[in-house]
Amino acid sequence: AEFPTVAFKACTQQQSRHLKQSRLPVATAPEEVLVGGACVGAEWLDFRDPLDSSPHPPGYPNVGKSSLINSLKRSRVCGVGATPGVTRCLQSVQLDRHIQLLDCPGVVLDSGDPPAAAPLRGALAPQRLRDPLSPAVAILRRCPTEQVCGD
Repeated sequence: AEFPTVAFKACTQQQSRHLKQSRLPVATAPEEVLVGGACVGAEWLDFRDPLDSSPHPPGYPNVGKSSLINSLKRSRVCGVGATPGVTRCLQSVQLDRHIQLLDCPGVVLDSGDPPAAAPLRGALAPQRLRDPLSPAVAILRRCPTEQVCGD
């Protein structure tokens, strides 16, 4: 009741207009729909009351905020990319006459974790790391040994 989960896949098409949205329910959609380029699950997304002024967290880098907005708008109104830092400023997108969405850069709050954890939260592009070994070790420490070693 407090944190509902919605299955959603953003559109992965490269065209700039008329991005596809599948109207099939995620639970019953055939595999070709789920692996295709169309957005799936948009009909289940609910939006807050625009008069609600409570703060909304902006979100971590590279989790799909811009892709979500593009999929709902059904056109490429926000730049997207595989590395953090594509979205550099706040952008307002009018979804319809009642709903306005804000796209913003990802925010990573200081958690007190060691610096090696920053890339794990999407705060740094892997290409910009001076020491890629430390984040790799941090990932391996989180994994059970039997899964890492495997058969």
